[in-house]
Amino acid sequence: MSVQQPKTLAIIGQGYVGLPLAMAAIDAGWTVIGVDNFEAKVSQINRGSSPVEDISDAQLQAAILKGVYKATTDFSAVSQASVITICVPTPLDEKRQPDLTLLRSAAIGIAPFVSNETLVVSESTSYPGTLRDIIIPVVNSLKPRDSLKVYFASAPERVNPGDPIWNQKNTPRLVGAIDEESQQRALAFYGSICDAAVSVSTPEVAEAAKLLENTFRLVNIALINEFTQLCSASGINVHEVIDAASSKPYGFMPFRPGVGVGGHCIPVDPLYLTWWARQNGVAAAFVESADSINHAMPKYVARRALSMVDVSIKHPKVLILGVAYKSGVGDVRETPVSELRDYLKSQGAEVAWHDPLVPVWEGSNPVDLDWNCDVAILATKQPGMQFNKLLTKGIQILDCTNSIEGQTGVKSI
Repeated sequence: MSVQQPKTLAIIGQGYVGLPLAMAAIDAGWTVIGVDNFEAKVSQINRGSSPVEDISDAQLQAAILKGVYKATTDFSAVSQASVITICVPTPLDEKRQPDLTLLRSAAIGIAPFVSNETLVVSESTSYPGTLRDIIIPVVNSLKPRDSLKVYFASAPERVNPGDPIWNQKNTPRLVGAIDEESQQRALAFYGSICDAAVSVSTPEVAEAAKLLENTFRLVNIALINEFTQLCSASGINVHEVIDAASSKPYGFMPFRPGVGVGGHCIPVDPLYLTWWARQNGVAAAFVESADSINHAMPKYVARRALSMVDVSIKHPKVLILGVAYKSGVGDVRETPVSELRDYLKSQGAEVAWHDPLVPVWEGSNPVDLDWNCDVAILATKQPGMQFNKLLTKGIQILDCTNSIEGQTGVKSI
């Protein structure tokens, strides 16, 4: 077994959370070992090609050339680390319940190689009790005999892909550990790479806070999606209403309507909360209602778009502009556009899509803006989209992003 090295960090998972964390740690003077189960991703990274938008190829290549970063599929490499962070996805299963398969696998993978005096941190989002009830028992049962003391903490990731302002360094991090020494070590680690590490009393508080952060967004998005439908039925421009309400300097925060919610957090994390509530014999009825409202939004958008097509056209051709879950990224995880497309097809429409940042989506290829269609839906505004090509041909656009103003032929949801 390799000897533990000071200021050496092992990160399990090298995706949208793990790779930016790796580069932030390197900037703070750490040497990083990136561990990932996917051999193709590890090979791509080690060639100096970044799989995530927030990290440039040049930044990755510089770290590799300096010898302060390497990616591997070999979990035994974590024996060199003084800190191990688990940054793997925590998705939902087919029943829309928590799926901790990758998290358990990560804990099992690192456990036989955890060196004595190592700090293990879970950054993966999950329900309160995950660190204490799942990760710690696995690691303690499988760790080497001479690893007498392992420290544990939870510090849920706060990553917003494509955000030009907030990043690993300037976003405060919550830290909650199982004992005082674990807490001090975790605060020291995050204090070395972040401007602010916020101490909380337990891992459960940190885990619950992450769920609250994203549930807050889910319910407010649901509120504005429902409010949008009320305004539309009365012929009121919802964006003008939001702008008007935003003039109040306190007690209001603007949210904007859209096709629905997508990505690795907002559609998923609140359902970890509702599941956790049920395990404790209570119901999170408000959150469940918000989830239902957001899931119904793609159907509402589809109906609005189809209503813009002449009724004589029985099988309208619909072009979806933008399939990624948010602007500026090529990430299609949990994109609500999938449900939008499926409902349009169920209504007899022929559907094509265009997204400059997504080369392939769910086994299909994009079309260019010359594709002949009866109506277009701007679901996600991506850089470089040439809307005028459609408008000059007289094609109507249903704008779900509030980004095309004052143009003839454009309707807002």
